[in-house]
Amino acid sequence: MKDYIEDRVIEISQYIIDNNSTVRAAAKVFNVSKSTVHKDVHERLLTVNRDLYRRCKAILDKNKAERHIRGGMATKEKYLSQRVN
Repeated sequence: MKDYIEDRVIEISQYIIDNNSTVRAAAKVFNVSKSTVHKDVHERLLTVNRDLYRRCKAILDKNKAERHIRGGMATKEKYLSQRVN
């Protein structure tokens, strides 16, 4: 693995851990695609740093479990704002 990719993998995973971030939010911050972030933290990080992988995976698993709730809240907000207008 090239050095710049390894550095990006560590930076992205550290950002996710520090900010309890989602894959989508991390992708925006690092200006890469969601697919790249996903591949970095689910495949590449395991070979780079196992401890960081475990910590990052725990946060991403939590986000995945909660995403249906966030989606429901976004839909609720959308329709409430349409009702006001």
